[in-house]
Amino acid sequence: MPSWLSHLAPIVLLLVAVGIVVARMPKVELGHSEAFKQRRVRNWLPLGLTYAFLYFGRYNLSAIVSELDKAQLLTKQQFNEIDGVGAWVYGIAFLVNGPLTDRVGGRATILLAAGASSLLNVGMALTMSSGASGATSPETLRHSLLLLNAANMYFQSFGAVSIVKVNAPWFHVRERGVLGGLFGILISLGLYFAYDWSLLLAKLGFAAVFWGPAVVLAICVVMSAVFVRDTPAQAGFEDFDTGDATAGQVGTVPVRDVVRRMFSQRVIWIIVAIEFCSGFLRQAVMKQYRPFAKAIGADGSFVYQNWGMLLCVAGILGGVFAGFISDHIFHSRRGPVASVLYAGLLAGCAAAYMLLDGPLLGWSVVFMSLCVIGVHGMLSGTASMDFGGSKNAGLVTGVIDGFVYLGTGAQAFYYASALPTGAAAKSADAWKVWPAAMLPVAVVGLALCLTIWNARPSKHVSSGH
Repeated sequence: MPSWLSHLAPIVLLLVAVGIVVARMPKVELGHSEAFKQRRVRNWLPLGLTYAFLYFGRYNLSAIVSELDKAQLLTKQQFNEIDGVGAWVYGIAFLVNGPLTDRVGGRATILLAAGASSLLNVGMALTMSSGASGATSPETLRHSLLLLNAANMYFQSFGAVSIVKVNAPWFHVRERGVLGGLFGILISLGLYFAYDWSLLLAKLGFAAVFWGPAVVLAICVVMSAVFVRDTPAQAGFEDFDTGDATAGQVGTVPVRDVVRRMFSQRVIWIIVAIEFCSGFLRQAVMKQYRPFAKAIGADGSFVYQNWGMLLCVAGILGGVFAGFISDHIFHSRRGPVASVLYAGLLAGCAAAYMLLDGPLLGWSVVFMSLCVIGVHGMLSGTASMDFGGSKNAGLVTGVIDGFVYLGTGAQAFYYASALPTGAAAKSADAWKVWPAAMLPVAVVGLALCLTIWNARPSKHVSSGH
């Protein structure tokens, strides 16, 4: 069996199993017609696949950082600096991109995100080809990748706000827990494409790692343009009351008033703080494990060799688990779900610290990935719709997701200076700073989650059509 097929088969089987389980779950009935439900699937599926493939064009550089280090083209420390700049560009971009998405609609901005990322990946492919051939110096390569990655991250930041902005008018509050689970699944598929497909493409040359996403994202632009519509009304159905924070709001509200109203809610402040912690933990796991394993000689382990596939499986399970307990156990509350998953994150951090030089370390970080992707789906993908409302979903999602990437940048810059280098990096003990930094962040995140246990959006109106 080809290598790529052996990696893909477990994911396909898991998705089929998840589909069967979800189909047999008790349904939240809101009076939607079968025609509406079918059209809704044709709306969110191409949108979701575009979002997943954006990850392919975002994490591809991090997927091959160990190989670039070995080829003496880019060190791990230089990558962390590039990654930190890109993450903070992504995080700050919400100041522009959130309100812009609310104004022009999520369909327009997802097309912009995918189209621009495709072109920037072409730029990175050409740059990498030049650097690998020796036509440009490693220093020029580093500066070029920093600028291209920062620009890519700016346009990539439209991804999450676009998918939430489009989905908000199509789903009632009581349906969004499972939707948050689907959001986690899409993230997981994107990570699989990025980490495992990028490593396979790297065998054809480092430039191929960027050509692949460029082509796929160009196809996604066409697919989204054909199928995606911002609201049910644009697809020939009646708009309906989604029961979220802006249900019943007529007309638009000035951005300054939205910001004032949003940050007057204590729960929003807490959610952005939680998601800062999530951003730190999520990338500390996903972007630092492989360099760690490579450095200490554990790159022959099952977890290292199948990292993308395992992240995908873990994320799918975490997303489905989070969505199910949110809608069917905690009555569409997101705080309890985040609390349960953060408790798992804290346990995973403690296990990683104690098992750093053992064979179970890889499995503990896979479990942490399951938990953090579930949290991210619940808060960035679902709570943002609930508390921001359909009309302000772009701005609120941008703020929440922006803090995720501010946390990402914080971990990148911290680990760039704190992680061992040279001969010292070959000792697992020298890497204790890696899980040690995650422990207090997980404690703070869990404490914050517990404070929003009973939080709900201010308005709940059930309405079908």
